[in-house]
Amino acid sequence: MEYANNTAVEKFILLAFSDLYQLQIPLFFVILLVYIICVFGNFLIILLVVAEPSLHTPMYLFISELNVLEILYVSCIIPNLLANLIADKKSISFIGCFIQLFGHSALGSTECYLLAVMAFDRDLAINKPLHYSTIMNKEFCVIFAVLPWIVGFINILISTVFTAKLEFCGPNEINHFLCDVPFVQSLACSRSLITEVVITVGVFCGAVLPFVATVGFYTHVIIVILKMNSAESKKKAFSTLSIHLTVAGLYYITVIIVYTVPKGTHFYKFFGLIYAVIVPLMNPFIYAFRNKDIKKALIKSRRLKLWQG
Repeated sequence: MEYANNTAVEKFILLAFSDLYQLQIPLFFVILLVYIICVFGNFLIILLVVAEPSLHTPMYLFISELNVLEILYVSCIIPNLLANLIADKKSISFIGCFIQLFGHSALGSTECYLLAVMAFDRDLAINKPLHYSTIMNKEFCVIFAVLPWIVGFINILISTVFTAKLEFCGPNEINHFLCDVPFVQSLACSRSLITEVVITVGVFCGAVLPFVATVGFYTHVIIVILKMNSAESKKKAFSTLSIHLTVAGLYYITVIIVYTVPKGTHFYKFFGLIYAVIVPLMNPFIYAFRNKDIKKALIKSRRLKLWQG
């Protein structure tokens, strides 16, 4: 990422919650606790899926992949935020800023595509139950597990490179707790139509397109369920579907709120904190308390531990 010849800025200042003064230390401990619980909760679901043979299905492969994404996402943002809350100097290097920008944007885009894949998986399972295991074979699962990462990372890499090539001559203060595209781009001294187009296309391909696909798949699933004759089949299908709808809905609702709230305000930063920390924290609890298979795996592992003890 070459920048020496087209920018005078060597670092950015992340203002984060610096105007909260004495509240930054309590906020540090709250965020640290939430971060630890978030990583532990998501890691526990991954371990359960790996250890329990009954969970070795496409659906739980995608769920565990989502947990991996959540751990990586919070780890891309929170450690730097924690350091920012207790440090006197709240700077981040130019390269470090763009690495963070690329990391969280790429992981966010990957999650959008993974949610679309999970929606497609549920659509296929409910719409074609007899052919599901044949279609969703091992090779097909691997392709659908890897594809979101490839598409998400390539898409964001292109946008990040074009943004980094803009001229940054000052100011260098970002009124946020992370390097995000709108904030970084607003500091650029130069404007490029090509860059604007690339970023717009990147947002469309990285977020809008998978969102539309996700909504489309779940809409089709709901229509298929409503046409079922058996009340028991409807109840079972809706029970499984409701978990996935809760996770996808929670993610997209917070994304929409974050990017519609006026930027630079406390509301924006706190909603951003909910999106970056609280949503990844809630996902393992949603699966743990509402998914019967994961509940059984948890109970089984606990009983096994007690029996061995």
